[in-house]
Amino acid sequence: MSSQAADLVLYNADILTVDPQRPRAELVAVGAGEIVWVGFNSDLDIFKGRAKLINCEGKAVVPGFNDAHVHVLAYASRLLSIDCSPASVASIADIQGKIRQQAGCVPQGMWLKASGYNEFYLAERRHPTRRNLDRAAPYHPVKLDHRSLHACVLNSLALSLAGISIETPDPPGGLIDRELDTGEPSGLLFGMNSYINERVVPPLSEGEFRQGVKLANQSFLSSGITSIQDATVRNGFREWQTFCNLKEKGELVPRVSMMFGLHALTELKGRGLHPGYGDSGLRLGAAKITLDEVGGRLNPTQEELNEGALMAHRGGFQVAMHAVEEGTVEAAAAALEYCLKRMPKVGHRHRAEHCSVCPPYLLRRLKAVNAVVVTQPAFIYYSGERYLQDVPDVQLPWLYRTRSFLENGLGPAGSSDCPVTPCAPLVGVYAAVTRRSESGEILCPEEAISLEEALRLYTLNGAYASFEERLKGSIEVGKLADLVVLSADPTRVALEEIRDIQVEKTIIGGEVVWEV
Repeated sequence: MSSQAADLVLYNADILTVDPQRPRAELVAVGAGEIVWVGFNSDLDIFKGRAKLINCEGKAVVPGFNDAHVHVLAYASRLLSIDCSPASVASIADIQGKIRQQAGCVPQGMWLKASGYNEFYLAERRHPTRRNLDRAAPYHPVKLDHRSLHACVLNSLALSLAGISIETPDPPGGLIDRELDTGEPSGLLFGMNSYINERVVPPLSEGEFRQGVKLANQSFLSSGITSIQDATVRNGFREWQTFCNLKEKGELVPRVSMMFGLHALTELKGRGLHPGYGDSGLRLGAAKITLDEVGGRLNPTQEELNEGALMAHRGGFQVAMHAVEEGTVEAAAAALEYCLKRMPKVGHRHRAEHCSVCPPYLLRRLKAVNAVVVTQPAFIYYSGERYLQDVPDVQLPWLYRTRSFLENGLGPAGSSDCPVTPCAPLVGVYAAVTRRSESGEILCPEEAISLEEALRLYTLNGAYASFEERLKGSIEVGKLADLVVLSADPTRVALEEIRDIQVEKTIIGGEVVWEV
């Protein structure tokens, strides 16, 4: 190799390559956006005078993190909303205070958007109601999003604008919570976020949207995330155009794989967007299907799910099914069995997103259909106390079974589901290794994995989940030069220190895109 092939060299580094053939190195050279050399400090003379040199001073270098399940545009919107996350509020009174303060700063009638509340961590241990929100802002429509993004609370004015009253029936796949004594809507809505966002709440202005994306982009890069897989079921051709525009303008720097909803399949194919369409910066990913059991029934029905998954499968697309509860995981497994019986296909990599509760019989069924599981270890960290209280004892051993996913060949990839939890890969790594919640509670320690395995979840396994493992996910010659410099080697610090490791540089395609 000629020294002219490299334009950037990181040396004197503690490199964790995630390449089993060469797990450690000290020097990595980059040329034309790709890795051209992986070696040792003794190789440095090859590159002197020909490339920019970065002395890492013994700091760790890892492959760029790949968050395999996020919601970019929802995250951008949340960053502009009133923060009601557990880190910011401790009670409904706190939520009221924040909303009241914002109401005093904008004209009456303007929508107020708040987000991130989690009733389990509120002093009252319950959801807020429309009456709580009315007391804070009676003259502004208010929408308060639950941290899960699968529920929200509207105040009375917002309910009126949404046309939701005592006569309004529950919509398909949704549930309107009602006051026991009056039968009136309480303000709490399940499974109706998309409808409210698309039909009722005014969209962000262009300026607001750009600001939200700017903040989201900074958050991803400062966390060492070089690739994201957007798993938003509402995505279609319009959102594809939005991502194209953001990439062209350099406003969203991480590489993006965009999933899409089944509603968009025909239009995308009609416009020539085939499976994997795009390039290394933006590509078309899986067809996303969301399953839930709102109202005590499966939505969509098993028959609808089977046919929808088969349509995408026959079209050559990967299928990604949002499945949290045991019933929805079982439905996802049944749908994959249905597809593969009618059209066998090797290497389909159809995905189970979350797979939160997975008893042994479902592990066996997912293994039999060669599913890939995209899991969220950080949920253990951020919601562990809630799981210990709310999840039935019989199901606790089946919760986010990272070790079992690995041992059953399900190729688990790590993700944050941001904005459900912060986009902090090292918190996910910590949780996968320790199974500890934020307060120190330990959940299912038998499902813990090694640090090296956890790092792989957020790098090479993430790339595998989107058919990109030949392009990225490990530090190997010929792969994209997506790298992260860390303040410490996570394999050489105490477990409790993993969360405190800082990202010092983020490099995408050989360009330093973020540094302290």
